[in-house]
Amino acid sequence: MPAKSKAQQKAAGAALSAKRGDTKKSDLQGASQSMYESMSEKELEEMASTKRKDKPEHVDED
Repeated sequence: MPAKSKAQQKAAGAALSAKRGDTKKSDLQGASQSMYESMSEKELEEMASTKRKDKPEHVDED
C-alpha cells in the first residue's frame, strides 16, 4: 500500500528502520510507533518506498 502523504512515508521509514534494528524502538513516537507494532517489514518497505513527488505533506483523516 503506497503512502498517501510525505508525513506517512517518513513515519513508515522510521518504523522500518527500527524493525531492521538500525534505530531503537524506544526512539519511535506517534504514528511510527503504531506502524512498527501493526505492520510487517514488507508492508513498511512498500509504504516507505513510495515516490514523494506530488504528495501532500499531510492528509486529513476522514
